[in-house]
Amino acid sequence: MKKTKIFAILSLLFLLIIILFSIISNARKQETYHILVDVEESKMYILKNGNIEKVYPCAGGKNSTPSPIGTWQIISKGMWGEGFGGRFMGFNCTWGKFGIHGTTEIYSVGWNSSHGCIRMNNKDVAELYSYIPIGTKVTIVDGPYGNFGRGFRNLKSGMYGSDVLEIQKRLKELGYFNSQPNGKFGAETENAIRKYCKENNLYVRKTIDIELQKHMGFKLMD
Repeated sequence: MKKTKIFAILSLLFLLIIILFSIISNARKQETYHILVDVEESKMYILKNGNIEKVYPCAGGKNSTPSPIGTWQIISKGMWGEGFGGRFMGFNCTWGKFGIHGTTEIYSVGWNSSHGCIRMNNKDVAELYSYIPIGTKVTIVDGPYGNFGRGFRNLKSGMYGSDVLEIQKRLKELGYFNSQPNGKFGAETENAIRKYCKENNLYVRKTIDIELQKHMGFKLMD
């Protein structure tokens, strides 16, 4: 066989490999995942290109240690220790280190039992870890009232959550909160509440009760 013919065949094979690689690469790019966690249902829905691909049982946070309601992104993946089922996928939450992981406490999956993270059975989290890329969006819902979850909570220093974040945003809009809202109830939030109460002729307090949230204009709408 002449060298020119061999060269032509090799060139054709190389071209076919490039085309095949391009097709596979484009197909992968079109696979867009979105994770939806319903804490009340204790279920995780995996959406692929807008369609439900899988459903896993899971566990979200207790009322005292709620899961971060809202839409986040997975910003890290790591092979964590046995207590986390060997896998951890972290969110870009502003008020703590939350993520999806496994657990040695198998009985805790299926009800609101965690400290805020989303727990899964170890075999499920290993499977999820294998195909979910960094950058995937994760939406967490917990009740019918958006960022207020299942309703107003009585809030005090040391607590955190999406409801705290919304209140900080409102206080910032009104000129009482100077820092960047972060969802953590600390000294600056206490000071902002005191100022708000004084200037609105309310009983001065450092906690945020339900009546105060209503006074600030928040309404529970599902």
